[in-house]
This record gives sequence, structure tokens and C-alpha cells, in this order.
Amino acid sequence: MTVPSGGARLRSGPAPDPAALRRSRESGQWVTLPAEGRVGPTPEWPLTNPTERELEVWADLWRKPQAILWEVNGQHYEVALFVRRMVESERPRSPVVLGTLVRQMMDSLLLTIPAMRAARVRIGDGGSGVSDVESAAGPVTRRRSSARARLRVVSGDGDVGA
Repeated sequence: MTVPSGGARLRSGPAPDPAALRRSRESGQWVTLPAEGRVGPTPEWPLTNPTERELEVWADLWRKPQAILWEVNGQHYEVALFVRRMVESERPRSPVVLGTLVRQMMDSLLLTIPAMRAARVRIGDGGSGVSDVESAAGPVTRRRSSARARLRVVSGDGDVGA
């Protein structure tokens, strides 16, 4: 097995900070998807001979917030292939590599938290439509204590003192 060398990987390094004012990558804008998910009819299944389970998962996925992006980007085939492989991976004695493929496909469809962070996408708290983070959630502020405030003196008997 060879390990790829160089370049960023999905889970490498710290997660992007939605409160950061400047980002060096692309526009740096975060996108917030509505928590209610995609509304409207489920798209027609694009592959041949769907099973009942495939159609059930297909309909469920198209109600997710990420489905808004899939529709905008025309990812119907990618979602259908993911559904087909996921259903196959549910079967007893399915190959382990199929589970790995399903996980990779979940990342590419933004169905995992690390993938959403890497793509600067998050799910809102009930807004409608796609908007950037600042308008949906307001600025995020963090209060950090000083190093001096975090230090405590411990006496020889283990009691914490001031």
C-alpha cells in the first residue's frame, strides 16, 4: 500500500475558523445551508433498475441541506452512485473496501462534518436559503484567559491554593 505524499488532506491540520476575517483560499466565505434542508420533489433516479432500498435512501438524501448544493452543481449521478454503493455496503459480508469507498463518497458529497468544514459549509439554525455565516449567525467571539490565570499553585499535600 502506498501513502500519498504532499498536499493537504481532509482531516489534516486545524479546522477552518468561521470567525476568521481573512482567508488565503478562494473567497474565504462560509456558506450556511438551511436546517430544514432542500424542499421540493425528489429528483428522478438517474441510474437503471433501482431497488426499493435505493429509492428510499435516495429520497431521504434529497431532503438534506447538502442536497441544495448537489442540485445547484448537477450532482445527481454522484448522489445515485453513492446510494448504490452505500446500499451494497449494508449487505452481510460486503467487502471492507466498499465501506472505505462509501466514506470517501460521503466526504465528496459533504455528508461528514470534516468535509463540510473543509468546504466552508455549515448548517444553519432554521434560516431559509443559502447565505454566508456572518449574516446567519453573526460574528463569533472567543474569550481566552491569560496564561497567568490558568496557573494554580498546588501545595505539598495536593490541596489547590490560590
